[in-house]
Amino acid sequence: MPAVDDELQQAREELDKEFRQLRENLEKIHEAVAKVDKAGPLDDVAQILEDLEDTVKKVRTGGLIGGGAKGHKKARERYLELQGKPT
Repeated sequence: MPAVDDELQQAREELDKEFRQLRENLEKIHEAVAKVDKAGPLDDVAQILEDLEDTVKKVRTGGLIGGGAKGHKKARERYLELQGKPT
């Protein structure tokens, strides 16, 4: 059953790739949170929080071109499915 092993290996590689991309994009969330932390009484806190929400959404959904956390979720489900484990 080498084909199953190859498919499982490919699924694992895709899972690892999606996770790396997710981890890289988390930095954008940290930067947006830092702006909230640094905000003062004269800053437009509502806009800063809206920017944070937008950033989190893009990391979660992947925006227009990426998979984001959604891509990781699909890759994880595929890998677990190939292992016969519940998602």
